Amino acid sequence: MKLYQIDAFTNQPFSGNPAGVCIFDEPKPSKWMQQIAMELNLSETAFLMHEKEGYSLRWFTPVSEVDLCGHATLASAHVLWETGILKESELAVFFTKSGKLTANKVDKWIHMNFPSEPEEKCDVQEELIKALGVSPLYVGRNRLDYLVEIQSEDELKNLNPNWGIYEETGARGIIVTCQSTDPSYDFISRAFYPEVGVIEDPVTGSAHCCLAPYWGRKLNRKQLTGYQASKRGGVVKMDWQGDRVILSGQAVTVMEMNLLRV
Repeated sequence: MKLYQIDAFTNQPFSGNPAGVCIFDEPKPSKWMQQIAMELNLSETAFLMHEKEGYSLRWFTPVSEVDLCGHATLASAHVLWETGILKESELAVFFTKSGKLTANKVDKWIHMNFPSEPEEKCDVQEELIKALGVSPLYVGRNRLDYLVEIQSEDELKNLNPNWGIYEETGARGIIVTCQSTDPSYDFISRAFYPEVGVIEDPVTGSAHCCLAPYWGRKLNRKQLTGYQASKRGGVVKMDWQGDRVILSGQAVTVMEMNLLRV
């Protein structure tokens, strides 16, 4: 059985967000998938099994399964086309815990149809703000994550959260964002997921399902470009369509491996 490591939301190896991709023909237990994800120790590993009309798709961090993941979906679609399992003209169809997701390829860009995940303003949780060490302009939350807008790009890039004083909040993660000073991008962000074993995610597609409606409303725009300012960095293009967001990115295959112990 082959495993692939793909750098997603980038056109350069060793940047963007690395994801594992595993494709199999027969059902596998959740425990087995979790063990593979733990072994690869990437922020997400995607597991695909062919179904009649597409592929079942599940995502695992090294410690738990998650409900929605953009970069590992991008990586999965990339592998299906690059290996010839699908023709580049064919639509990639995935059945997931967040419903049916699709992806298509146009030139070097992969476009994914994801649910919009808008936030609502919520009370400021002092423990979270203390852990981040910021004075927020806004705090909101959707079904997955907290969204925290802060004042400046310098403040965002220099964030060094103290998760030692942070306790469980019931949210998957924390998205921190601000408007970009670079005209190439509408906003920048960073994303942290200590509760699912990912201290900082390099580039988070699903976070942009929240960032797109948030910045779309603030900037009165439907088409947006975001930069996730982790050490690896990556670019996500968005087309906000109300209850859906088209996330667009590129991907590069870095490794192809054989799984010897199945």
